[in-house]
Amino acid sequence: MTDSAAVGPLLAIGGAEDKFRDRLILRKFVELSGGPDARLTILPTASGLRDAGQRYLGIFEEFGAKSAHVLQVRTREQAFDADYVEQIRASTGVFMTGGNQVRIAAILGGSDVGNALAEAHQRGAVVAGTSAGASVMTGIMVAGGEYGRTPRANLARMAPGLGLIGDAIIDQHFRERDRVARLMTMVSYNPGLLGLGIDEDTAALIHADGCIEVLGAGTVLFVDGQSMVSNVHSRRGGTPLNITNATVHFLTSGSRFDLHTRTPYPSFR
Repeated sequence: MTDSAAVGPLLAIGGAEDKFRDRLILRKFVELSGGPDARLTILPTASGLRDAGQRYLGIFEEFGAKSAHVLQVRTREQAFDADYVEQIRASTGVFMTGGNQVRIAAILGGSDVGNALAEAHQRGAVVAGTSAGASVMTGIMVAGGEYGRTPRANLARMAPGLGLIGDAIIDQHFRERDRVARLMTMVSYNPGLLGLGIDEDTAALIHADGCIEVLGAGTVLFVDGQSMVSNVHSRRGGTPLNITNATVHFLTSGSRFDLHTRTPYPSFR
């Protein structure tokens, strides 16, 4: 069995995190990764932009990390590079940028770099991801979909993610892109999943013991589908769904949620 005390935390960020003022979420990542002893790797695999990781590199160096590197894993071939694998293994924190989560999964899934990332996390390394980098953390991830206020069977596409956390599915840019219906639809496909909808400049810090802590300026919507009943199995296309008995919680910074008991602990500060 895995020693939960050794497993590192996951920091799932809803995108557009503050990079210019207090930078609370990014600062927390460096702190969790060891502060002045942090050895950080930035993975811009999700992005098609060559300089996607450079801004984070400057921020992490400014925060005093011992070392920080951008690892340009942009092809499936590079995901088996032995030097890249060693870079991940030596890291106390790995940060995945935004872009396209399907790109991350298709390049890293089942590769030596992807396996090294999972192993580093099991040994205690912090894994953070923003936007696409957050969604790809789960075993089943959102792979795309439509906007809309009404749950529909075709509102979301799902695909295998990296599997760093099970029994959850994460959507991002949540309130800003009106994705409540999309998250409800995804949970209806498997009510055993816990849905997390994370606003921009907001993060869910997922500890190894199952405690999820909310950080940042917005909210995380938790969708507990354990008692959910829906007709998604008999609907096709754009037909609206019936969804009943879903339990939802909007939690703000300082609040916590127990992943195992599905219990919220809201902060009223």
